Amino acid sequence: MGGVVGFGECMVEVSLTGSDSAVIGYAGDVFNTAVYLRRLGTPVSFATALGDGDPFSTAILDLMAAEGVGAELVTRAPGRLPGLYAIQRDAHGERSFFFWREQAPVRQFFDVADLDAVIAAMRQADLVYVTGIPLAVIGEAGRARLMAILADLKARGVNIAFDTNYRPSLWPSRETALAAMEAVIPYCRLVSASGQDVEALTLRPLDEVAAGWARLCPEVIARAEDRTVAVYIDGEARRLPAPPPVKAVDTTGAGDSFNAGYLSCWLRGEPPERCVAAGHAVAARVVQHLGAIIPSAEMAASG
Repeated sequence: MGGVVGFGECMVEVSLTGSDSAVIGYAGDVFNTAVYLRRLGTPVSFATALGDGDPFSTAILDLMAAEGVGAELVTRAPGRLPGLYAIQRDAHGERSFFFWREQAPVRQFFDVADLDAVIAAMRQADLVYVTGIPLAVIGEAGRARLMAILADLKARGVNIAFDTNYRPSLWPSRETALAAMEAVIPYCRLVSASGQDVEALTLRPLDEVAAGWARLCPEVIARAEDRTVAVYIDGEARRLPAPPPVKAVDTTGAGDSFNAGYLSCWLRGEPPERCVAAGHAVAARVVQHLGAIIPSAEMAASG
């Protein structure tokens, strides 16, 4: 199969534009990265669960088809609707999220999916990508099953990439989230983490945490709030400066698109400096538009 298999969730995105107006889209952290990876030329399949017969699940499948993201690992959960989230932005484009996802079908993924097909596809992938958000949503039982899959993949030499993407409201406690994420990290070839996530999750400085994680994982990308990036490879840090600033309209999807740019180069064997530059370039385009997934025509300027 090759390419990338992402496991996560795609939700209905309500991007508020006023007190009584909004723009509707479809997004989710792993899904966003999958779309941008595909636009950058990397074959991608997305493993998730959607509803069956509702217009929102149909629209997500239509979007996947339009973007060229493989849907062969999508399973359907009758009677469920995709999760929904709303985005509110401040004057600097920084966003606040509000979620409705208690009945999201991805919560049932390990009960309704054809796991043999999912595992077979992941075993043949160049990279499997997951984040802290689906890790939270699937619950304790789902995490146990996912961990068994990740252990199998690592034993077979499959590359696994993980982004912490910590959302406190999705977890029963910070301690539960930290334990779950630190259990995943030793199975990974690459971990990407923002300073905001790491410091809220661990209550420790980003550099200190990244250096520790780099003893468990060959490559750790530490993305600081000032947009400088430290890439730890085999424990040695390469510190790269921030790119030129851009005026952000909406920072939703900034980290997801950065990861897509980084991973697209990483899969081609590019050095960290090129990977980081590609990540910044894609993210710079994304934050200048509303919503997590920008019009595909805007990608031409991000290459």
